[in-house]
Amino acid sequence: MKIYKKVTSIFLFGLPLLLSAQNLPSLLTNKNINSTFSILAYDKNAEEWGVAVATDNIYVGNSTIFIEPSLGAFSVIAETEPDYAMKGFEYLREGKTIEESIKKVKQNDTESNYRQVSGIDSNGNVFAFTGESLKYWNGNASHKMGKYYVVMGNQLDDKVLDRMATTFENTNGTLAQRLLKSITAGQDAGGQITGKQSAALAVKGKNNEWYNQIDLRVDNSKQPFDELQTLMNYHYGRIRLNQARYAFKRGNTEMAAQKLTEAESMLSGWTGIYSKIALTNILIGSKDKAVHWIKKGVDENPNWKVNLPAFYFMKENQELNNLIKPETFTSKDWENAIAILISVDRNIEAIELCNDLFKKNIKTTYLYYLIGKAYYNIDKLKKATNNLEKAVAIDEKNVEARNLLTEVKSN
Repeated sequence: MKIYKKVTSIFLFGLPLLLSAQNLPSLLTNKNINSTFSILAYDKNAEEWGVAVATDNIYVGNSTIFIEPSLGAFSVIAETEPDYAMKGFEYLREGKTIEESIKKVKQNDTESNYRQVSGIDSNGNVFAFTGESLKYWNGNASHKMGKYYVVMGNQLDDKVLDRMATTFENTNGTLAQRLLKSITAGQDAGGQITGKQSAALAVKGKNNEWYNQIDLRVDNSKQPFDELQTLMNYHYGRIRLNQARYAFKRGNTEMAAQKLTEAESMLSGWTGIYSKIALTNILIGSKDKAVHWIKKGVDENPNWKVNLPAFYFMKENQELNNLIKPETFTSKDWENAIAILISVDRNIEAIELCNDLFKKNIKTTYLYYLIGKAYYNIDKLKKATNNLEKAVAIDEKNVEARNLLTEVKSN
């Protein structure tokens, strides 16, 4: 008997070392259990539902977040079972309360003792339960319900849930920002005693367009909370950048500059958007800042050089002179260069550049479309028509040219 106990203890305590991607409860029960914590909430004013979740395993957002705008949301952790959400939504549609919906699924679930489930309905009513077996695991396993939110988790440090709840209640901002602050506060309070590996956050709103819905995931990282914050910054930074351009188009240059400054502080590191930041700086007259972002793009990613032809009109700038090399341009590069000129309302320059290229026998359907567009922008309709017809003659599938030609002829 003593030998058996010794071998058993070595076997059990050795398992986590051999299979570090799993936690002890999942190994002992042969189940796919994740030690996890989450916050589920509703924003009444914005009519948004959201969930933030973190775990010591990979891709936590894959199986723990379920949201249907105007209906509600569920967070299902520990031993995940999507039926709590799928069937739960069906019951909500039938008119059952959130408590009734969760309990109805639970009564047919023989392994509910391994689950943690929270839910919220279309009006912000909440309900949650923590499976009985979770109390035998290391750390704290419980949940806490508040007005329009639920925090819950397992294998936690004792102060985690209270800190999450307090932070959510006392934080201003969008629902997504409040959720991230809450779950980060939980991590700062000790988080899961087993560590951290992935995190996710989703927010969906009744009136949100697809591009304003949020679905952020960090699937495998030593710093998932920092990376989730970075993704959040990118989401809101892109919105600020768009707001800057819209403000400029409306003639509000002061607002445009303010929004652009906010965007720049949030978007550093996202090299793919640097060209848009540079272009927006050019629009509001900040050429030096535009140069900064162009050089930053090249410094951070050598492949970013593919964007350089778009800034051909800045080739005389001393800092860009050695980067922008017109002698290497392809027809696609010239098309990009002209398209950007048109986008910053430098139509005359675009026309002159197109005509120079035509003299060099560089003629493409898209170049004819672009010069046609530039002529249209300055109300030279006859010349616009002539060039757009050439674009269509070269390629009748040039949809942009055909659509603009129809528009020009209708004027």
